[in-house]
Amino acid sequence: MQRSWAALFVLAGGVSFGLLASVIHIGLAHGFHVAEITGAQQLTGALVIWLVASLWRRHWQKIRPLTVTALMSVGSLSGLTGYFYYNAIAHSSVSTGIVMLFQFTWIGTLLEWLFEKRKPRPVTYGLLCLLIVGTVLAADFFNRSEGDFSWAGFGYGLLSALTFAIYLYLSGKVAPHLSPWQRSPLMVTGSCLLILCLFPPVYLTPENLAAGLGWIGLVSGLLGAVIPQICFAAGTPHLKPGTVTILSAVELPTAVLAAWIIVREAVLPQQWLGVLFILTAIVLHETMGKEEDRRRPLQT
Repeated sequence: MQRSWAALFVLAGGVSFGLLASVIHIGLAHGFHVAEITGAQQLTGALVIWLVASLWRRHWQKIRPLTVTALMSVGSLSGLTGYFYYNAIAHSSVSTGIVMLFQFTWIGTLLEWLFEKRKPRPVTYGLLCLLIVGTVLAADFFNRSEGDFSWAGFGYGLLSALTFAIYLYLSGKVAPHLSPWQRSPLMVTGSCLLILCLFPPVYLTPENLAAGLGWIGLVSGLLGAVIPQICFAAGTPHLKPGTVTILSAVELPTAVLAAWIIVREAVLPQQWLGVLFILTAIVLHETMGKEEDRRRPLQT
């Protein structure tokens, strides 16, 4: 696959994730609870991803039960991320929820420092400051009254960032030799099983499905599990990890733009400036990291 096509696939996956937040907001506006939306999404996503992946079952390998358990356990973190993220949206706003989720960037740096002893570069501290300033502006903290600010939304957003950072950290380390068409369904299944165990699907009644939960679950499942998994599975093998991070950051402006157009959330100029700061910090972090890696002498 050409790099241009691979880049387009990764961009499409990021845009899909970005649109998801507005769909969740619409589901909440219909009166459905976070647990109901999350359960419907996870079940739909698991069913569709297995159906699509079965078309590429020639790439499947025989794997040990321990590997299956490990992949499903890592995938369960994705389900937790979704649950925390949707609660952040429910308690605050779409734009605030996505901004808090994007704190996974500095949490991921912290995880590398703690578990791989990769101390952050001096420039990283400056970029983290830029990221924090961007977060404050994008979440519009200064213009919120005490009644408008939700500590619950803030906390759920940070939890979603933490679980997402751990998910990204572990997902690249568990059975990387397997085909994405085998890894992805198992990880999505782990996510689905966790959510259905936490919230038994008693809400999947004909009445709820007809009232909108059916199409909300289908659309959110496609946007949150199926399309991103397929796009990333197709595009990421042909791109460098830093490039993938930069391209997938399109999720942030997409989510804010969709909240403005679809949900009719007010997005102030300083919030767009904050989004720009966050994206700039991510791009600089990745490009400077690649430059340092090229200059670092090979170890023998």
